Amino acid sequence: MRVTKSQARMQRKLRIRKKIAGTSMRPRLVVFRSNAYIYAQIIDDATGKTLVAESSLALSKSAGAMKLSRDTAVQVGRALAAKAKEKQIEQVIFDRNGYMYHGRVKALADGAREGGLQF
Repeated sequence: MRVTKSQARMQRKLRIRKKIAGTSMRPRLVVFRSNAYIYAQIIDDATGKTLVAESSLALSKSAGAMKLSRDTAVQVGRALAAKAKEKQIEQVIFDRNGYMYHGRVKALADGAREGGLQF
């Protein structure tokens, strides 16, 4: 039986999530990328609440049409970091959600680091 691309990502995701969990002191930064947009959330797993969220969809609504690129991912990371700073969140655990740390996922992480988040 063949494993599809999405099933393989889900297996990687579960393997990663066994090892990491966000706390109130150091929440988890999760990335989700679709074909059209990229999303990021900062989650406190102890309470099960999303503390901060940002996406290229939300940015494109406020700033006009945006292309799906690494530059957009960097902007999402910076915007997420700015929202996190407002809520006094400085340190996070990065959860790549089964995706390779490459391309848009890496660009979002770099943008969040430029914005002041530490991970």
